[in-house]
Amino acid sequence: MQLYNTLTRTKQEFEPLVDRQVRMYNCGPTVYNFATIGNFRAFMLADLLRRYCEYKGLEVTQVMNLTDVGHMTSDADEGEDKLEKTAREQQKDPYEIAEFYTQAFFNDIDALRIVRAHRYPRATQHVPEMIELVQKLLDRNHAYISGSSIYYDISSFSEYGRLSGNTLEKLQAGARIEINPEKRNPHDFALWKSDPHHLMQWDSPWGRGFPGWHLECSAMSMKYLGNTLDIHTGGEDNIFPHHECEIAQSEGATGETFVRYWMHTRFLLVEGRKMSKSLGNFYTLHDLQQQGHDTLALRYLLLSTNYRQPLNFTFDALGAAGEAVRRLTEFVRRLDEAQGEGTDPQVADTIAVSKAAFGAALDDDLNISAALGAVFDFMRDINKLDPTRQDAQAARAAMMDLNRVLGVIELGQETLEDEVERLIEERRRARAERDFPKADAIRDSLQSRGIILEDTPQGVRWKKA
Repeated sequence: MQLYNTLTRTKQEFEPLVDRQVRMYNCGPTVYNFATIGNFRAFMLADLLRRYCEYKGLEVTQVMNLTDVGHMTSDADEGEDKLEKTAREQQKDPYEIAEFYTQAFFNDIDALRIVRAHRYPRATQHVPEMIELVQKLLDRNHAYISGSSIYYDISSFSEYGRLSGNTLEKLQAGARIEINPEKRNPHDFALWKSDPHHLMQWDSPWGRGFPGWHLECSAMSMKYLGNTLDIHTGGEDNIFPHHECEIAQSEGATGETFVRYWMHTRFLLVEGRKMSKSLGNFYTLHDLQQQGHDTLALRYLLLSTNYRQPLNFTFDALGAAGEAVRRLTEFVRRLDEAQGEGTDPQVADTIAVSKAAFGAALDDDLNISAALGAVFDFMRDINKLDPTRQDAQAARAAMMDLNRVLGVIELGQETLEDEVERLIEERRRARAERDFPKADAIRDSLQSRGIILEDTPQGVRWKKA
């Protein structure tokens, strides 16, 4: 499997540090608000990567953090803590805010069929590990105390900037930033901050305070995955400063490689523009559900473009994604209705060729567009063969095996309202009595309500429009 490594800027053969065991860390949400569909694009990369690794027989240990303190509104060291800002606006306790939006996040990922990580460490529950990491950096002369706060000295880490390209020299030659008199260098970043007005504080050897955002991910990832991670994912906005700082403080503390493969998702656009509340194109999953859009259609859309390409969200594209999900699901249902005996060797050949094409596509840096193309080619080729019951079950098993990676086919028993069931039965009687005008009128009435009827040799089949 070839993966594009942001650190080396090349595709590399993926080889876990421990044979067939993958240790993966994913930057998770800051739980001060509902996650946006842009956030979920990054989480979908983690989901696809994990599902495909497991499909290939690898053992994955996945950790995704929940940031519930220390993430400032500037994404650096300045501004107000995002949790406390929301708490102030809603006149609630920041811990209450964190708990509410954490549960909302879990509800959303379950709705999107995102496989839950093995651990979701919360920053507020790992402050001792963060204090220990700060002390290691002080002992190794990578950090310094200034007032009651502690900062990382980026001049002490010669490889600072290798992930993002923002080396110390380029930063110093670039745009000026607001001077913080506590810092030796304006670009040093906070490991531990002291602020008497901050509502969430802990005791430390350096006085009461709270951890810096960058510090949190290093402490939590290394606690559960060891000093060296196989894969670390996030959005492209995390590359700098967040992931750059993670490398500096992790490797500064351990002297070991922190992450072997860095993977970053490109931004999601909405109707060709950056998502923004001011533009009125800022969407959460809840927003789309309230508008009546299908959650699995959103999953398909977020999944359908390679993570290293920008994805343009439009409602036309969401509708097309819904149609794609419907076609996939209907294909499996039709396989369940297949009749006839015997086997056709072409079916087995088609299954083998299609699964090989699917795997080859995803082996190429998760080329999901080509993988989906292989799936739809598979459907076309199987339909042409008109499989028997036995062959259809083999094709169905293959399709559901591919769906272990895609996660978009859901075959739960659908139910109709009693009134609609009554109308379907009434139409059946009308057809039996050759009262076709009445049968057609019932069919048209149901269609206007979003229920499509299909008359098949096995009886009436229905689906939602």
